[in-house]
Amino acid sequence: MNELVIDLEAEKKEILKRYRALLRACKPTMQKGDKRMIRRAFDMALESHQNMRRKSGEPYIYHPIAVAQIAAQEIGLGTTSIVCALLHDVVEDTDITLDDIEREFGKKTAKIIDGLTKISGVFDYNSSLQAENFRKMLLTLADDVRVILIKLADRLHNMRTMDFMPRDKQLKISSETVYLYAPLAHRLGLYTMKSELEDLAMKYMEPETYKLIASQLNEKKTERENFVKDFIEPIDEILKEQGLEAEMYGRPKSINSIWNKIRKKNIPFEEVYDLFAIRIILNSKPENEKSDCWKAYSIVTDLYRPNPDRLRDWISSPKANGYESLHTTVMGPKGQWVEVQIRTKRMNEIAEKGFAAHWKYKESSADGGLDQWIHKIRELLNNPEANALDFLDDFKMNLFSDEIFIFTPKGALIQLPINATALDFAFEIHTDIGSSCIGAKVNHKLVPLAHKLQNGDQVEIITSSKQVPKEDWLSFVVTAKAKSKIKSALKEEKRKVAEDGKEILERKLKSLKITYNTDNLYKLTYYFKLPSTQDLFYNVAKGLIDLKQLKEFVASEKIIETRPERPETVPFDGLLKKNKGKDSDILLIGEDLQKIDYKLSACCNPIPGDDVFGFVTVSEGIKIHRTNCPNAAKLLSNYGYRIVKAKWDSQKELAFLTGLRIKGIDDVGLINNITKVISSDFKVNMRSITVDSYEGIFDGSIMVYVNDTQHLDSLIKRLKEVKGVTSVNRFDSEADIIDKAS
Repeated sequence: MNELVIDLEAEKKEILKRYRALLRACKPTMQKGDKRMIRRAFDMALESHQNMRRKSGEPYIYHPIAVAQIAAQEIGLGTTSIVCALLHDVVEDTDITLDDIEREFGKKTAKIIDGLTKISGVFDYNSSLQAENFRKMLLTLADDVRVILIKLADRLHNMRTMDFMPRDKQLKISSETVYLYAPLAHRLGLYTMKSELEDLAMKYMEPETYKLIASQLNEKKTERENFVKDFIEPIDEILKEQGLEAEMYGRPKSINSIWNKIRKKNIPFEEVYDLFAIRIILNSKPENEKSDCWKAYSIVTDLYRPNPDRLRDWISSPKANGYESLHTTVMGPKGQWVEVQIRTKRMNEIAEKGFAAHWKYKESSADGGLDQWIHKIRELLNNPEANALDFLDDFKMNLFSDEIFIFTPKGALIQLPINATALDFAFEIHTDIGSSCIGAKVNHKLVPLAHKLQNGDQVEIITSSKQVPKEDWLSFVVTAKAKSKIKSALKEEKRKVAEDGKEILERKLKSLKITYNTDNLYKLTYYFKLPSTQDLFYNVAKGLIDLKQLKEFVASEKIIETRPERPETVPFDGLLKKNKGKDSDILLIGEDLQKIDYKLSACCNPIPGDDVFGFVTVSEGIKIHRTNCPNAAKLLSNYGYRIVKAKWDSQKELAFLTGLRIKGIDDVGLINNITKVISSDFKVNMRSITVDSYEGIFDGSIMVYVNDTQHLDSLIKRLKEVKGVTSVNRFDSEADIIDKAS
């Protein structure tokens, strides 16, 4: 008993220690009376959560304090946000109501906490309609962007402390993080947070790769530090001579971005040269910022030869999220490319803390970027027709895109994502102009609607009152606004046609002496394999269903007792039972890891030994995907309720198809040596071999049957030893090779 008291005492001390650290982080934004307000919020949170513990066994209060700390220190938010961060879980998890909070802390705080409570169910661990919820979450932006910023802080702390979660939850939460939260942090300009979220997600989704890159980075740490020191010294000397005050350091690239580079360029870790960027942060007066940055650029490029294709000037035209910086890549003293980023203290703060830092400088900045962004999202969300998943894809795409600037005939500047077309520009100006657009003049030359715009184009739209939105427009527009407006118009058009179809169908059924009622409409819809009764009416109006087919329906007596269930509502247990088939001891599926029939998905070709999960499809039973499958993040994020655990068990000698891509120096007998290793030494069957040779370089892809990852790894190792072979890599599917070849 005494021991527990000592533990509680130690915890009390730790809570106070963390609270004091939070106060220190809040100091820069604190004003008179703020400390007292934060203390009241802390006391309320402490009391509300006093008997609660986290999965790790720690007191729950550690979490709100940590979220508040992130909000203050890493995002730079002020007192109201700190109070909200401390109280973000109390309304949902305890007896305290929003009225209590409003009475104690005022309307503004209550409103933000209301927003946070509403979206705390977003991505709760059992939630299935994530996309719809994400949309609701963004709707809260209409009230206050701080809701999203605190939500990001909450997610970051959860990701940092996920070790005690079960593996399937770790996978699911990591997928959501990569799919939604990291892009959101990126769009708000929180680059540091975005990188950390991606790294933490990778730590759980691809633990082996993560550990390997982390340890390789660690090994080279001293070597890297010495290199940075040698690189910086001469720059520092000249900067001082010219009276420029600057801080310089080497910032290592995130593990996730190194892994992306390894995958994209198909190169080993040793060949990733830009493992870090050198950052030069100038202490400049606002009026000298631009000239100081270019002075520093001149000094760097006098000392080291720059790569002319790699200069990025975001100082003259900042990114939409406020990012300002000069980036160049120069040849370092040891013959390797080094990225150098030049910016001022103010620019650096905006780069690290995004829009939160913008507020701090908003008196001196006329940039309404945040308001524009929120306005865009509101516009998107106010369209009630938009299907949640379409919305999410459109929105996510716009989060990642780089911008181009287009001028109207009168010289006004319109910002659009890269690859935007003349039609996107028309919708950006006004929905009616987009809907009636028949063409455009770009720099006074006539172009079609699908013409891709370039930075700096001047565009004039040509309209016609007879024009209406067409289905094929969706294949080339890229902005979310254009897509959602076209979809709305097409739906409206379809609805009108369906109205006519309804009357035609009623007459036709009457002539066949069939009662026109809901039950029969559902039977007909099911018989013609259509998704809804509206599609049935539409097909009738368009003449795709005629009297003859209706007679066939009557004759076939395809009577269904009730409306077919929608795939989403199929109970999970039912699906599992339905898919139980012949005895198979290869893969164990479900919570209790039973033996159930499955199919291996073609998008990633899993083989025994791979980290996998099962996905319950509507018509093909359970499909097995690798956790690092290109589609995994989307499936885990949007269809969490259809995911089942899966784990390879020791199995009989079975062969699984996988692909290898082999590159090397073309030499007489090279193919013979490769096939000898595969067929004779390893006794592995080959299904196909495709070889391409150009300018003395050999590039081949081979589909082979292996037993498991171990078998595959030893085959790859042996192939690498063949004279002339420079690289051997596994690829996911045959489609990949076609993509790569094209």
